[in-house]
Amino acid sequence: MLALPAFLASAVSTSLLQNEILSDCAGLPDDSLVDSYTATWSASFGAPLVGPASRKQAVWDRSSIVAIKDELQTALTDPHLKASFLAATAPHSGDWLNALPIASCGLRMDDESVRVSVALRLGLSVCVPHTCPCGKDVDAH
Repeated sequence: MLALPAFLASAVSTSLLQNEILSDCAGLPDDSLVDSYTATWSASFGAPLVGPASRKQAVWDRSSIVAIKDELQTALTDPHLKASFLAATAPHSGDWLNALPIASCGLRMDDESVRVSVALRLGLSVCVPHTCPCGKDVDAH
């Protein structure tokens, strides 16, 4: 999944430098490989990217990521799983992961808080049935 966008971004971003370096060489190789891979990408995602944005792999990746996300969302039939997926993929849903852990500002989460937060974000069970050290049984709820 990453190879094609990485190759295309690299080819676009280095094409001017390649042409400059190889301008004095006779019998330059053609760009048939680049053209072939661009055609492969175009067949799946439409017209190839142009301009400054075409130098960034993330821009090439975006189309395949959206396609995979749509495919996953379509495959989800359980309403709970679909709601969890939509919540996890909503804009800014993961912004808390980028917060700097500054204790003096109250932004540092202890290990247990991170464990619970990640479990909730991924739709996993926060607690599994087990026996407490005090000897009582703990259920999953």
